[in-house]
Amino acid sequence: MTPDNAAIPALLIAALWGLAAGSLAWYALTFGSQITYITLADGRRQERRLPPLFRLLLPLAPNLTPFFRSPRWQPACRRIARLLTSAGYEGLLEPAEFLALRVLIPTVAGLLLLLLMRIAFALLPHPVGPFFRNREFTLDLIVLALLIWSPAAWLNQAVRERQRKIERALPFVLDLLTLSVEAGLDFMNAIQRIIEKRPVDPLSEELIRVFREVLLGKTRKEALRDMAERVNQDDLTAVVSALVQADELGVSIGAMLRIQAEQMRTRRFQRAEKRANEAPVKMLFPLVAFIFPAVFLVLLGPFIVQLFIGR
Repeated sequence: MTPDNAAIPALLIAALWGLAAGSLAWYALTFGSQITYITLADGRRQERRLPPLFRLLLPLAPNLTPFFRSPRWQPACRRIARLLTSAGYEGLLEPAEFLALRVLIPTVAGLLLLLLMRIAFALLPHPVGPFFRNREFTLDLIVLALLIWSPAAWLNQAVRERQRKIERALPFVLDLLTLSVEAGLDFMNAIQRIIEKRPVDPLSEELIRVFREVLLGKTRKEALRDMAERVNQDDLTAVVSALVQADELGVSIGAMLRIQAEQMRTRRFQRAEKRANEAPVKMLFPLVAFIFPAVFLVLLGPFIVQLFIGR
């Protein structure tokens, strides 16, 4: 075989590798940059961004979703469905798709990441390269454990973030409801005015759903209780319980709303005070681990350098 003929297979292999890398990059850019939306109860569309890794692997999820729709997985699907609803991703991501992603992320993404790690370790110079290559199995286990844990961590974080936004918006919305009801508006009309005037946030989304459910025939008490169950946030649950109790006992809703608004402001102040008291403890580790060494190097670094140079 002449040298020119021997170079053809190498060029062909390089071209195939380049084609594979280009196809992978095109796939990542196409699906990773997609913008997804949910449809609110009044028909409006609200943007919801899934993590890039979820968007990349979601087209592969239908291969596994029939297995997770079997009866044995229904308890897990119901639990995940409640979390997805609390996080605001209802209708965008199904429980079976989420379970499929929990399998695809450590297998597909994990194998690709482990391959890239092998290539990176092989290219590292001595003695860094051998140090990592001798610990490849431990690093593989750590990476796979993080990938297995990441979908559940993302979902729980999304639930907490949405509950935190509702917690922040609740005192202000209660004040608006109190003023509207005391000015003579009906409770549902007051909710309608609020969702028309306020920008769409998690609390507004829930109020829109409550308003539409009441229009479709559900009682106000049922709609409010369903909202509290969906959100699963302590402050909102307390407000809903107070409103339902006032409705059953015939107490003035305006007076009950004013009491709840004052309690929400008190709880908000107490939470802020608690977080302020916890701040020095949380700052202790970064202070000891990073700031003190940095100050030590800045102040004594030149002296140490001169000491060694002098020797």
